[in-house]
Amino acid sequence: MSAILYRLERVIAERRKGDPEASYVARLRGKGRAKIAQKLGEEAVETVIAAVSESREDVIAESADLIFHHLMLLADCGVRFEEVETELTRREGLSGLDEKSTRPD
Repeated sequence: MSAILYRLERVIAERRKGDPEASYVARLRGKGRAKIAQKLGEEAVETVIAAVSESREDVIAESADLIFHHLMLLADCGVRFEEVETELTRREGLSGLDEKSTRPD
């Protein structure tokens, strides 16, 4: 996976402890997990809208926002990106239908 994701994960971890007056990450963290999750959802919708409008530049920009906020939510949940990467590796080579059929109802 891209090294930028790991660097961004480290920056988010550092800034979570920062001053909410000086750091967007610290400010959003202070509003709680529900607000972080809400922001992730907003960014997901904005990414979908960009895709439907077929604006390549907007898809790139909104995808960056989406990934950033997803990393923020993972940090708030105590989940490292490496753990997500491990799960993706576990699923590699499985069809989506096969993988989904192994999940509990």
